[in-house]
Amino acid sequence: MIFSVPKRFSGLLLGAWLLAATAVAQAPPEVPAAPATYRAAARKVNDLVHTKLVVRFDYAKRYLYGQAELTLKPHGVATDSLRLDAKGMDIKTVALMQNTGSIPLKFDYNQHQLLIHLPQPIPASQAYTVAIEYVAKPDELNAKSSNAIGPAKGLFFINPDSAIAGKPVQIWTQGETESNSAWFPTIDKPNQKTTTEISLTVPSKYVTLSNGRMVSSATAGPGLRTDTWKLAEPCAPYLVMLAVGDFKITKDTWRGKEVNYYLEPRYAAQARAIFGQTPAMLEFFSQRLGVDFPWNKYSQIVVRDYTAGAMENASASLFGEQAQGTARELLDWEYPGVEREIAHELFHHWFGDYVTCESWSNLTVNESFANFSEIIWAEHAHGPDAGAEQAERSRRTYLRDPSNYAHPLVRFQYAEQDDMFDNVSYQKGGSILNMLRTELGEEVFFKGLQLYLKQNAFGNGEAHQLRLALEEASGRDLNWFFNQWYYRAGHPVVSIDYQWDAVRQRQAVVVRQTQTGAPFVLPLQVDVYANGRAQRYPATLRHAVDTLYFPAATRPDLVNIDAENVLLWQKQDHKTLAEFAYQYRHAPGYLDRREALAAAKAEPANPLAQKLLLAGLTDKSPALRQLATESLDLKNASLRKAAAPLLAKLAATDSSGPVRTAALTVLGGLKEKRYTALFTRALASQSYREQGAALLGLLPLAPTQALARAKAFEADNQGALTVALVNVYGQAGGPAQWPSMLAKYDAADPNGRFGMLEGFVAILGRLDDATALEQGLTRLRDFTVKYKPYIPWERIIEQFQQVQQRQAARPQAARAAALVAQAVAAIRAAK
Repeated sequence: MIFSVPKRFSGLLLGAWLLAATAVAQAPPEVPAAPATYRAAARKVNDLVHTKLVVRFDYAKRYLYGQAELTLKPHGVATDSLRLDAKGMDIKTVALMQNTGSIPLKFDYNQHQLLIHLPQPIPASQAYTVAIEYVAKPDELNAKSSNAIGPAKGLFFINPDSAIAGKPVQIWTQGETESNSAWFPTIDKPNQKTTTEISLTVPSKYVTLSNGRMVSSATAGPGLRTDTWKLAEPCAPYLVMLAVGDFKITKDTWRGKEVNYYLEPRYAAQARAIFGQTPAMLEFFSQRLGVDFPWNKYSQIVVRDYTAGAMENASASLFGEQAQGTARELLDWEYPGVEREIAHELFHHWFGDYVTCESWSNLTVNESFANFSEIIWAEHAHGPDAGAEQAERSRRTYLRDPSNYAHPLVRFQYAEQDDMFDNVSYQKGGSILNMLRTELGEEVFFKGLQLYLKQNAFGNGEAHQLRLALEEASGRDLNWFFNQWYYRAGHPVVSIDYQWDAVRQRQAVVVRQTQTGAPFVLPLQVDVYANGRAQRYPATLRHAVDTLYFPAATRPDLVNIDAENVLLWQKQDHKTLAEFAYQYRHAPGYLDRREALAAAKAEPANPLAQKLLLAGLTDKSPALRQLATESLDLKNASLRKAAAPLLAKLAATDSSGPVRTAALTVLGGLKEKRYTALFTRALASQSYREQGAALLGLLPLAPTQALARAKAFEADNQGALTVALVNVYGQAGGPAQWPSMLAKYDAADPNGRFGMLEGFVAILGRLDDATALEQGLTRLRDFTVKYKPYIPWERIIEQFQQVQQRQAARPQAARAAALVAQAVAAIRAAK
């Protein structure tokens, strides 16, 4: 699963604040007391074997009417009862199926679990089938929501009464972690596996999707159709799914297997542009793992109002609406968005679906691997720099939040199972697998993964089984690695100092580990550069202070610790800026160059730093060209003079859209008339981001022209361009634009709303409409209160006060003062 937390921002607008948070993260966190409850794997009394469901829907009531036939076997010993998870249902009948008919069974039901009393003990491993008639009422279920996954009601009716014009009518399910038992009775634990047969009766105008293949489709009465789907391979109950709605199917294949893409009809023309790399991913992952894609087909579907990011249901992954867009919107998509999600959910079909975590405590064997796949697909499809960029993105995401540091990767104590879906299970775990790949070597590492998959095929796994498989493949004891990275919280925090001894002709490197607790054991490679060449040395850090010595007849030009750039650590690397500049020119890795540019950014007045950032503008990595562009301090006249022509070239001709956008944004900050033509030309781009940056660049130079162009974009604007329109209206517009601004704000996501603040503050300071003033200030207040922990709220309070100052001489000055006072009080009081 890709988890999507409502409170999170993409970082596009809050990058500076997130980087500040990363810097603060150097301090070791206070480790909270662990919850007392030990979260054991669920005990098996009965094993699921097969699940047969016959379901139909009441769109008005938002009910599912179901008939379930569950085939099970007692696990280990005979049993005279069956306990099923069944949340918030009406249970009509329960019966034991026999060749001669059925026997009604007694049962107890507490709205959470259904305890069925069998007529006599059934021997271990003897299959039996119970039939249950029930009504599921997900919208009446008081299902707890989580930040990671959302409401736990399992079955979702989207716009079932068609009340929202233009919004499709859909039904879809979300089972992880244990929510599918809100729409069918089951043993809702990850260590169960079941084959499935699901028959859905739906209005015949709709398309259906479920696990496996559709084996029949037949008329079921006037305007109705019944589709039956069968999955022959067993999967965990949380991976069972269904979806119903108006979707257009684009068909593809891989090695003769169906590969289908389900999108709303208006987006179907982009299906191959969005999902078309899926067959190549299937081939790459199958070959790399040595285990062919283990399911009989693969479908991907995009739905509305999805509660998370995407979900790896067995053979049928489900994505939120971020995975569909117009041809123009796709121009602004980047690898960390949908392509990464597609790789992530597909890789789960080996790690998570084929072999499923035994318990949520071991979620790492699902999610860490899916995160790791984002790195190896980027490497394969886009080159080593792209893979390293994705790996570094994961490291930064984990390190950004100090609360992550208190949790081990495998944890048997947690408050709620959804708490496991965090930056530890995902980004830290993926980073650890990337380290392990380097430690063992590519061939041995993937041979170990192949063993793990084959040994636990269509079953369950945990970290110990992964370790044993890797030990078998490598011939090495790996307890030391797993003990410190899987079962210990935190990571190394190091400082690195360098001393060259001319007399002894040797280079010393002193590495201090300053984190709380025992030192980490850290194998690494060290490159020592002299006369333009590097000599590589293996080394291992083991102590709180380690001093490494390397032969050096002359002072090295550079000593590069962790030359392979894979360690998950926080480091203070006391290189000189000259050494970082040498590192940029000679060290081969993406992260080597990124570190050098970051060091240059920290010394904006240093001529060498300026020269380094200018070099970064032509780096082969688009991400680093963008970083260099955004790191320039153009208040410096000489740097501005040297950088401006390069930035103008990037803005006009760079191959990367994000780089062109960044260059336009930086040049816009200069407010120089000579760029008017550049901004005007960029407005003809098909990229919404580039148009937005160009429009904002034009605004201070030609506000009347910018306002006219903004009005012309009303017919087609999205994302960054919509944000730009609001800010242009706020700065150069008037009361006539207020309704449009309000509508755009209300339709925007949190990032968009944050970006619109400046425009709102500007126009609210000069509006004479008391109603509009209240509308705007109330929205800004509510936004700030809701997202207070994640945004610069004190600065927003200052903007409220600016509104009050500008309104001081206007008719509604008293009303403005009262509204601002109320807003400031509410913001300060919010948690």
